Amino acid sequence: MHIQLSDHFNYSKLLRFSFPSIIMLIFTSVYGVVDGFFVSNFVGKTPFTAVNFIMPFLMILGSAGFMFGTGGGALIAKTMGEGNAERAKNLFSLIVYTSAVCGFVLAVLGLLFIRPITAALGAKGQLLEDSVTYGRVILAAIPAYILQYEFQCLFATAEKPVFGLYVTIAAGLTNIVLDALFVAGFSWGLEGAAAATALSQCVGGIVPLLYFACPNSSLLRLGRAAPDKKALVKTCVNGSSELMSNISMSIVSMLYNVQLLKYAGEDGVAAYGVLMYVSLVFQAVFIGYSVGTAPIIGYHYGAGDKAELKGLLKKSFILVGAFAVMMFSAAFLLAEPLSLIFTGYDKGLLSLTVHAFSIFSFSFLFSGHAIFGSSFFTALNDGLTSAAISFLRTLVFEIAAVLILPLFWEVNGIWFSIVAAEIMAAVVTMLFLRLKQRKYQY
Repeated sequence: MHIQLSDHFNYSKLLRFSFPSIIMLIFTSVYGVVDGFFVSNFVGKTPFTAVNFIMPFLMILGSAGFMFGTGGGALIAKTMGEGNAERAKNLFSLIVYTSAVCGFVLAVLGLLFIRPITAALGAKGQLLEDSVTYGRVILAAIPAYILQYEFQCLFATAEKPVFGLYVTIAAGLTNIVLDALFVAGFSWGLEGAAAATALSQCVGGIVPLLYFACPNSSLLRLGRAAPDKKALVKTCVNGSSELMSNISMSIVSMLYNVQLLKYAGEDGVAAYGVLMYVSLVFQAVFIGYSVGTAPIIGYHYGAGDKAELKGLLKKSFILVGAFAVMMFSAAFLLAEPLSLIFTGYDKGLLSLTVHAFSIFSFSFLFSGHAIFGSSFFTALNDGLTSAAISFLRTLVFEIAAVLILPLFWEVNGIWFSIVAAEIMAAVVTMLFLRLKQRKYQY
């Protein structure tokens, strides 16, 4: 049965509507995991470290897609809830075209500055060369990468989450097959791994563009777009939390790499890379649920249905809590098997990674609350509150923790800092929800 944004949502309907978005985000996260697996096992430890080292910079550029997707999706859903379908279509076209132009600009800037930025972050010798080699290939596909992230959010707004899932699965399979062919089969090394990822991003970004450009059965379609600076500013403000979250996570990852090079050498960076691969996949459950439910929240907020809004918030936190327990249990129990996949060829690196996992897994008990809370305020078109939660969670708390805790516990302090930051972010999220309750009546 087709689920509409205007429906009343129980637990079952919430899960069914958000499930495609969850799987979409998981498949997108698998891209990096697949690259890491093939590079680590078929190319070597230093190239594997290089992929982990340059990836935060590439994710900063791609995160513009989340800003346009979440911020634009919230505005479009609210507009549809107010009963203005034509304006919603105009906003959709305007946001997509603007994001595509931004993608080309960022690709050019990235290609020009990737070497000095990588060197400034501390990479030298072969690590520097490998990081630049991998990054340059990915940068060529940055426009498609941005569109891919954007459409993953907008498919739910268009009431087409299942089609979005199919596109993402196709992109994921493209990456897996081409990695196996280029890296394991043709022995093309880092260039092959990067090419496989870039081509899969083209599938994820260009196929939806063609779908929405043609007549379709969704609520949205690309067409002529009248300039609307106010709407674009609102979109960027709405999506600033997701942009801030992704940029901050990437900046913090760079800082973690610097700290780990200091306290544990290249093995520390490689171990952290494994943690981030698992984190990307596990956190995709929280992010996917938040992305999937945001249009529902935005629609009912626009329609003025306060009772449904209150029910959505309560049910969502119960579901997020259940996801948190499952993610923690899986990470804690599978620490060694997951580490073996990437670092089984090196006993010392394997031991370090398993130990880090045993500490890091506790972060999943708390991270989902801040992720959903930030998304909830984005859906309410309260971009400033959403950005404040993301800024504190992914930048302030993590930077403070990763700079202070290693002074007392060295490498263990780095692993504990992730958990400490997530606990503080969960507390702050609850405070914001309490403070804003009267204003939004949820």
